Amino acid sequence: QVQVAESGGGLVQAGGSLTLSCAASGSIFSLGAMGWHRQDPGKERELVAGIFKDGTTAYSDAVKGRATISRDSVQKIMTLQIDDLKPEDTAVYLCSVQGLRGDGYPEGYFEVWGQGTLVTVSS
Repeated sequence: QVQVAESGGGLVQAGGSLTLSCAASGSIFSLGAMGWHRQDPGKERELVAGIFKDGTTAYSDAVKGRATISRDSVQKIMTLQIDDLKPEDTAVYLCSVQGLRGDGYPEGYFEVWGQGTLVTVSS
């Protein structure tokens, strides 16, 4: 079974920076696309940033120029740094991970989501 867990959320003042981490664990043969999403109560979940297996990245317009997503496929960790945080960045941030599960050989595709970590930006 594959699991992911986010960490790094908290209370930050507007203009500050925050780095979120997502660690994957379990029977993982290889990691594919990974992404950060956020959800504010009453709003739809939105994709914030994504990073593909080859390292290609993509960002939403809301964070483009302020965010950096990275991954370490050996350590099975993905991070998201957001600078110049704004009150509208306040949300629960969730990570998603796709890949192939298995020990030594691929046994099947997986996609898992974390429980989320709360980021609160005060003005």
